[in-house]
Formats: sequence, structure tokens, C-alpha cells
Amino acid sequence: MRHGKKVNHLGRKAAHRKAMLANMACSLIEHKRINTTVAKAKALKQFIEPLITKSKAENNQTVEKGTHNRRIAFKNLRNKYAVTELFDAVSEKVGDRPGGYTRIIKLGNRLGDNADMAMIELVDFNELYNAGKPKKKSTRRSRRGKGSKSETPAVAVAENPSESKEVMDVEAKADDSEE
Repeated sequence: MRHGKKVNHLGRKAAHRKAMLANMACSLIEHKRINTTVAKAKALKQFIEPLITKSKAENNQTVEKGTHNRRIAFKNLRNKYAVTELFDAVSEKVGDRPGGYTRIIKLGNRLGDNADMAMIELVDFNELYNAGKPKKKSTRRSRRGKGSKSETPAVAVAENPSESKEVMDVEAKADDSEE
């Protein structure tokens, strides 16, 4: 019986498992999504979500806390480029999310050995899922002071500057090919 045993050993010794999860986490931070088996994706989710929480700006208000959190992330990831990317781009994107930074999507079975495959991705970096949904306004409701504040109208979502840059690049390439 496996009562109280939460670690999925993944058929590996502890050192091999830690190294594999560190490499997969670095790949996930670098590429924003990776394909792997369902069991490894679930283990990776438990491994990387606390690191993303430590990278958020609200947890790094002072220099001491920021340095300590970077050292903890480096101890687990063992890659300074992944730590830099985690504390810069990833933490900026997930700053307002209270948790659930990754998403696991099952893909079917692998042809060679019929293993269950899945894609694990960082939620805020998938533009297809987030395109139609406007940003939610987070509110805190309390029992005291009902009706003291007036409602503010919703602000329209601005156009993404990276999309307009891509459109300009495509148009520039089309103009170059015509000449």
C-alpha cells in the first residue's frame, strides 16, 4: 500500500529524478511548453509551481528576499539562464495570477510504446486561449462599507504591441520579395 507517499518516483533513483525534473523545468521556462508523458508532466507541475510563486515580484519586495528566492530557484534548476528568464519574463507575466501557472493537455498515446502523452505549458504564454477573454478585474469584497465605493466602467483592452510589430515585419518581407 502507498498510504502517505506523495512522490511519484517515475522509475528512477532520487538523483536521476531531480536532474530530470530540473532539465524539464528549464526547458519549460525556455520554450513555454513541452511534450512529455502524463506522469512526468504531473511531477513537473508539482516541481515548478512553487518556483514560479517564489519568482513573483510580491515575494521579492526586499533585496534579501529576492536574493534568497533566486538562490532557492538556482538550487533546484541549476541553470542561471533559466533562473534569469523565470524572474524576468515569467514572473512579470504571472504577477496577478494567484496560482495555477501551468496547464496539462493530454495528447493521446505515443506510437512506439503506447505511453500517455501530454503537453505542459505556462498558462499566460498561450495566446490562443487568452485571445478572446478580456482581463478580469479583481475585486476584494468585505462585509463592511457596502456601497461606499462607486463602480468604475470597464477599460477596453489595448491592442498587443507585439502583434502589430509582427504584422509590420510580414509586410516588410512582402515588400522586399516584390522588388
